[in-house]
Amino acid sequence: MVDMASLVAALEDETAALRTLVEPLDSDGWATMTPSEPWTILDQIGHLAYFDEQAVRAVTDPGLFAEHVNRSFGALGGDVATLHRERGLAGPETLDWWAGARRSMLDALTDLDPDERLPWYGPPMRASSFTGARLMETWAHGTDVADALATTLPVTDRLFHVADLGVRTFSWSFSNRGLEVPEERARVVLLGPSGTIRTWNDGSPSSVTGQVEDFCLVVTQRRRVSDTSLVIEGETARRWMEIAQAFAGPPGPGR
Repeated sequence: MVDMASLVAALEDETAALRTLVEPLDSDGWATMTPSEPWTILDQIGHLAYFDEQAVRAVTDPGLFAEHVNRSFGALGGDVATLHRERGLAGPETLDWWAGARRSMLDALTDLDPDERLPWYGPPMRASSFTGARLMETWAHGTDVADALATTLPVTDRLFHVADLGVRTFSWSFSNRGLEVPEERARVVLLGPSGTIRTWNDGSPSSVTGQVEDFCLVVTQRRRVSDTSLVIEGETARRWMEIAQAFAGPPGPGR
């Protein structure tokens, strides 16, 4: 069984890594454009804060969360950057907002049963998957921030949580684009910075092999597969890596 305490601790550590990047920023730094134009660093942190607030609502008041999805979020078409900008918060205020929302979310998630179903913006998710998805979002948007600042986030074995989500969204990556989902899955073999190796779908003829960071950059659409060192073998793996998407929402444009 998944250990929720360990998963929440990993999310907390990933949060701290991103905070280290943004805490020293001045007003110009907060206004820096990220690769996800037209989002600035301020927008990236506001995005995380907004969805952390909604995550707390999904855990503590599912009915109120459903009302939010049907009215507020649906009416805006998911334009979270606008939702943040309307608050008129400066960088430090946005960071405080995120810190409070993140703390509340971590506290709400810690004692959940890993298999408890939580409502979200698509199908309900198990608490363990929900927490892994928040870690993925933190790392992906943190990567945008790091790219904007010409630096990098620490590469840790926490990325295996992101990679696991990337593997489990294989079918979603195809169906989200209206494509037929291949019957076979691709074998995935990834090496972490500690030397740990993880394998998924062992025995499949098509495969993706390489560093866990490279795989995570591809499935979160932060890098094109051609800009990584991943070794792709087989048509299924090739097609998947061209469209892989570990996050919800319409097909992303990629880099």
